[in-house]
Amino acid sequence: MEKLIEQFSFGLFFWQLLLLIILLLVLRKVAWKPILNAIEERESGIKDALEAAENAKKEMQNVTADSERLLQEARIERESMIKEAREMKEKIVADAKELAQVEADNMINQAKTAIEGEKKAAVADIKNQVATLSLEIAEKVIKEQFSDTGKQLKLVEEMVSDIKLN
Repeated sequence: MEKLIEQFSFGLFFWQLLLLIILLLVLRKVAWKPILNAIEERESGIKDALEAAENAKKEMQNVTADSERLLQEARIERESMIKEAREMKEKIVADAKELAQVEADNMINQAKTAIEGEKKAAVADIKNQVATLSLEIAEKVIKEQFSDTGKQLKLVEEMVSDIKLN
């Protein structure tokens, strides 16, 4: 190291220092600023990408939460629709049963009315036949009794004796 100190030259040191300063200024102007700008741009790009990723993550969480909420609402609505459909089915079945019962009652009442009408018609027909038969029997009996003149006279005398005069 003593050798370096003995051979030291201020002129050479000055020119080397001046060249180093010029070189640093040129590097600062030409290379250092663009490198720093590139590093800053890269850093801001990375920062923006991280922010975008964080925003995308939050957005994804929101979308997931929204989709879960929509899915839950859809399930609730589906259950409500199924419940309404069941209620409608039960109402339709009950209405159909009631209507069938009313129609059955009407048919039974109509059948009873028809049977009653047929019964009355049959009774009337039987009465007519009985009356006709009674008349025929009476006619035959009277013909039988009036065929003999003695019997006729005896009948007239009995009727006259039964009649009382006032």
